[in-house]
Amino acid sequence: MEDERRTTKDESIRPPSFVVNMMKILRAGILGCGGIAHKHAQAASQLKDEIELVAFCSRNEANARAFADKYAAGHAATFTDHRAMFERANLDLAIVCLPPFAHTDEIERAAERGIHLLVEKPIALTHEHAWRMVDAAERAHIKTQAGLMYRFGAAMQEFKTRFAAGALGAAGLFSARYFCNALHAPWWRAREKSGGQLVEQAIHLFDALRYLIGEPVSVFSRQANFFHRDLADYTSDDVSATVVSFANGALGVIYATNGALPGKWIKEWRIVTQKLIAEFADWNHATFTPTTAPDLAPEIIASEQDVFALQLSDLVNAIRTGGTARTPLREGARTLDLVLAAARSAEAHSEVIL
Repeated sequence: MEDERRTTKDESIRPPSFVVNMMKILRAGILGCGGIAHKHAQAASQLKDEIELVAFCSRNEANARAFADKYAAGHAATFTDHRAMFERANLDLAIVCLPPFAHTDEIERAAERGIHLLVEKPIALTHEHAWRMVDAAERAHIKTQAGLMYRFGAAMQEFKTRFAAGALGAAGLFSARYFCNALHAPWWRAREKSGGQLVEQAIHLFDALRYLIGEPVSVFSRQANFFHRDLADYTSDDVSATVVSFANGALGVIYATNGALPGKWIKEWRIVTQKLIAEFADWNHATFTPTTAPDLAPEIIASEQDVFALQLSDLVNAIRTGGTARTPLREGARTLDLVLAAARSAEAHSEVIL
């Protein structure tokens, strides 16, 4: 596994000569017009003073046209090939909403043209492909954001701020579950195309663990196709349990299933620190219960803020200011490495040292 301190900077490659005008509305295109793309298009629609959706690309031309009609009043260009979109649409920003198996060279081609990127998770299906993406983006000095939107939740940020300031003491246990029950798309059911439930869905919880309490040093996972073993096209795991270990002795436990309540998604996690139990109903809602005295009342954190809009706004700010987005592709690759290590552990029935 790559050392997390690795660098890809090449001093012989200069940054793009253009500077984004702070008043300019960014020209944006969406690559991949499936279900999750609606969330990003809706987020862009909330940022009309910052972003204009001018292009949509899908292998199915009808899907691209439907998005253009819905989100650009039919005025956006449509494409069936990402190279053509990058060459002709004069984009400042591309939002990549491809399923994991469909990633090819789109990151490299966008980077060559200085197009900034938001890339849905998981950004790839292999360590090598993910870090090629990182290398291409960093060598071109474009701004990037991996689509790990949990990081933008109000409850997540409140815990992150207090924990980083040392107000909560050390974290000893992180536990999380991801429960659903749906057949999903045909590509999702095939492990070779999605990576499996842990890699494609529960990755959000592994990223929350990394983001909130730090980098683990080992992982042990067991995964199985239990509830759907009789379906010929279903090869994904639908039950999994994973234990991650930290250098200071802290532990994380993440378990997932696609055999729970039909049509309902349950994503929740808890963190036990020396001074607090934080129970997250989702990224925006949590109960913080102090453990330092029995009479201290719980504190409720609640918000309805749109994490997709905040994620996109954060990337726009990085583009305009030259700063770094909260979750650049490098972070997406690190979290991918963690879930891929869990997959290897399950295959080998042994602990993987990170």
